[in-house]
Amino acid sequence: MLVNFTVKVAQLKNVIITGSNGMIGNLVLHDCLNRDDVKQVTSLSRKPLGIVHPKLKEVIHNDFMDYSNIEDTLKNQDLCFFCIGVYTGKVSKEEFKKITVDVTKIFATVLKRNSPNADFCFLSGQGADQAEKSKVMFAREKGIAENILLGLHFPHTYIFRPGYIYPVTPRKEPHFGYTFMRIIYPLVKPFPNASVTSIQLATKMVEIGLNGGNKIVYENKDIRG
Repeated sequence: MLVNFTVKVAQLKNVIITGSNGMIGNLVLHDCLNRDDVKQVTSLSRKPLGIVHPKLKEVIHNDFMDYSNIEDTLKNQDLCFFCIGVYTGKVSKEEFKKITVDVTKIFATVLKRNSPNADFCFLSGQGADQAEKSKVMFAREKGIAENILLGLHFPHTYIFRPGYIYPVTPRKEPHFGYTFMRIIYPLVKPFPNASVTSIQLATKMVEIGLNGGNKIVYENKDIRG
């Protein structure tokens, strides 16, 4: 007697990551490279990563406002982790808006055109204001960026809004505010909406991106949970 066995094979995913030289993007990158359900990881960054991996496709790109020369790179992607960002106070207001809003809009639009079935994971921040009325620049511009992504109607858009991100790997802090937060981290750690470790955030982003989630916006307490 012949027995018909039906084996369901999970689809291996092509993942593209921006900001993979940054703290969270780099953790997301390594997590994806080590997963069996990821076929290929495309890293889009300005500087070389300095690593070699059989799953890694590294694309060095300097102008994140123009993808005309590398548009084929954005084809046939299943999932994007958008981790480009800049710390408040490190650049002018105009540059902060350009990086937070304009770069996000242009990249996501090109990705949607070339990989319409891709899911999108966006590293936002606590307090992002989708009403776009906040007097706090960070909250307002992040809210605008979130609205742009939602308006593009990716099959799934996942927005992550961490509070203070505690860097598990030692680093040079961008300014005194972050040095201070690192010092007082043991005091704020017990509060679920106050902070999250870099590893917790990256792990949750990869988990939701690859396995799906039951909501669109993940606040700090959701990321820690």
